[in-house]
Amino acid sequence: MASHFNTSLKLLLVIFFTSSLHHHLVKSFEFEVGERVGWVIPPSNNTTFYNTWASKNRFEVGDTLNFKYKKDSVMAVSEIDYRRCVSTHPTFYSNNRDTDFPLKHPGTFYFISGAAGHCEKGQRMIIKVLNRSQPSDSPPPPPSHNSTLPPSSAGGVSTGVAVLGPLQMLVVLCVGSLMF
Repeated sequence: MASHFNTSLKLLLVIFFTSSLHHHLVKSFEFEVGERVGWVIPPSNNTTFYNTWASKNRFEVGDTLNFKYKKDSVMAVSEIDYRRCVSTHPTFYSNNRDTDFPLKHPGTFYFISGAAGHCEKGQRMIIKVLNRSQPSDSPPPPPSHNSTLPPSSAGGVSTGVAVLGPLQMLVVLCVGSLMF
């Protein structure tokens, strides 16, 4: 009888833990800027190329932008510097050919190339980053993709992160002690 009770209690705790964990799953996406084209002067000097790409995606706090390029750089700049294609006071600069830019807070971000003349030819982009709970008219992020495959035309690769609160940690410890 006690064995049946212990088994039932374990099962109940596992069900509780897994159902409460489901509500605390946070998804983040890594967006490959420009997808297969990468971070380059846009094809045929299409000056709206990157902003068109950005408008097809929904960026949220916790997501990451990945810039892939060869002999170039990427800079985050102010709106004024973006409009002028000026790169003298960037808030972020990288030229390592494979740059990750984590989106840590909501707001509007402005990116330009640091290579002379590239910004004027369209290698620049504006994105708006939303809080995860903030509603938007934008479509939801794309479904999860295998990280070894290129992202779909919608943009991102999903990475799930479990966030456990004190109650869930207590349940984990209880279930673990009951099972052994």
